[in-house]
Parts: sequence; structure tokens; C-alpha cells
Amino acid sequence: MAFCITGLPTQTFQPLFGLDAAALRRKGVLRKVADSDTGYPCRITLKHIKTGQPALLLNFTSHAVETPFRSAYAIYVDPAATQTTMLQDQLPEVLLGRSIALRIFDKTGMLLGAELDTDGQVEQKIKTIFNKPEAAYIHAHTAAYGCFLTEIARNFFSVPSKAL
Repeated sequence: MAFCITGLPTQTFQPLFGLDAAALRRKGVLRKVADSDTGYPCRITLKHIKTGQPALLLNFTSHAVETPFRSAYAIYVDPAATQTTMLQDQLPEVLLGRSIALRIFDKTGMLLGAELDTDGQVEQKIKTIFNKPEAAYIHAHTAAYGCFLTEIARNFFSVPSKAL
């Protein structure tokens, strides 16, 4: 089963990239400096922000639907990001080497179920989920903190942009 994984649109965050710390704070955004190579997953590039590089920490509505499953939480974005990552049938860096919670939604934004991956089987779980026709898209979250990482769709032609 083909699947597509996309980062968040760069233009959504572009207005924040040039702001100073005081202006960011007024918007509820914090500028951080990555202190490890794996703890700061950028939701635009779907890569880790490297040690010593700046990162913006902000609240983001990752599931903007009119259901009880609407969701917002903290995410990181890389202020140096210039292009949104789009991948077909491959996993981005941010989904590798960590426990991942996969939340499965139907086309109306209602939760159908969830899968937890703790052993590096994310790709197989995605394919199994999409064998069910009622599964429209998946949201991947960090299992420990619950932070939204990315949205996964069946293919590039079915990306459910209402969640982005």
C-alpha cells in the first residue's frame, strides 16, 4: 500500500522566522538552542535540528477538525527551513529510532484506533493500517511526550489537508 508523509507548510511559520525573542514571546513562541541531535524534530523538514542550531517551540493545532479529536500541542520548527518535505513510501528521520504512536482517523476526522510502535516497525504498521479502507490518514506522535510529528496519507493525491 502506497503512503505519503508530508511536513508542515513552510509558509505557515515563515512570519515567525525573523522575529526577535521578545516578539516571539508575545506570540507564545520560544526560541531554543538544540542541545542534542535527536530531541528537536522539525515538523517542516522532518529532520532533527542539530546541536547548537536554533529551534522555535510553539503550540500548533495539528488536527483542526470539528470533532472531539481536535488536537494541539507543542512542536519544534527549524527557522532555517526553506522547503516542506514530501516523501512517498519512505520514512523521514523523525520517525526513526524512537517509539511512535500512530493515531488512525477516518475521512471525517474521527479516531478509528491507534497503534504503538516500540520496535522499529512503523512502516509495516502504516501499510497494515491502510489495508483498511476506512482509514483515511494517520497522525504520528512521539509516544512518550505525545507531540505531533507528521501526517501520513495513502498517497500524494489523498493528503487530507484539512488537518494541516
